[in-house]
Amino acid sequence: MPGLRATAILATFLIMTLASIPWQASAVRFKLRRRKTFPNRFHKLLCRLFGIRIAVIGTPIQDRGVLMVANHASYLDILIMSATARVSFIGRRDVSTWPLFGTLTRLQETVYVDREKRARTAEARDIIRDRLRDGDALVLFPEGTSTDGNRVLAFKSALMGATEAEVETAADGRSQYVPVQPVSISYVGIHGMPMGREDRPLYAWYGDMELLPHLWEMLKAGPLDVVVEYHPPITVDGVGGRKKISALAETTIRNGLKRGLAGGRPGESRTASAAATVESAA
Repeated sequence: MPGLRATAILATFLIMTLASIPWQASAVRFKLRRRKTFPNRFHKLLCRLFGIRIAVIGTPIQDRGVLMVANHASYLDILIMSATARVSFIGRRDVSTWPLFGTLTRLQETVYVDREKRARTAEARDIIRDRLRDGDALVLFPEGTSTDGNRVLAFKSALMGATEAEVETAADGRSQYVPVQPVSISYVGIHGMPMGREDRPLYAWYGDMELLPHLWEMLKAGPLDVVVEYHPPITVDGVGGRKKISALAETTIRNGLKRGLAGGRPGESRTASAAATVESAA
């Protein structure tokens, strides 16, 4: 029965999470290497537990600092991005106060942003720049909110200013700009069947939806298929400023979402690698 399945999943999730918090907390406190790798492994297990099967197209940048920008439809985006790459997130400051979930965001070294205060946004941009300089992969959802999963909203470009400074030093001593890697997340299937527009709100969390009731219905709905496309990176010097890089990333992600929802693949001229499937469902 769907209700029993959802109950078992939630109970297992709580046990796994509570058992993992001390382990990750110690890694963050003492700056251990595993603080970067453990969330990736943990979220892979969570995706398997939740019945989320992920098909990955392209390759996430993991060998240097990178700002990944993605469309945002659900809290599941966090699990999915973290299961496919070693990343931290850029999120709203109020999320840090949420019970349990706020703790988890802090343990993944989230950069918190207060978009309502311009001075705080500038402060967050400086923190992001420092993290990128240190080689971190940070995920930004530049729409500033979540959607129904069928579309991409206009991007807010302010935080992309962190990539305008030359903060990375190449092996030959020359300065480089931190790359921006667009990422398209498409919710495409349910129970192994194509997902229609009317089904997507089962997984997309947006508007005034309450978190816990939505989570419960999502777990009862059954296995989910997702396509994550890591597009080729772009840099500020290649396109000319944060607003242009934001516009290009927005167009790239919107096209990737349309292709993903239609069941299409990248063109042969694309540099993205062949799709690799991460089997996340039992």
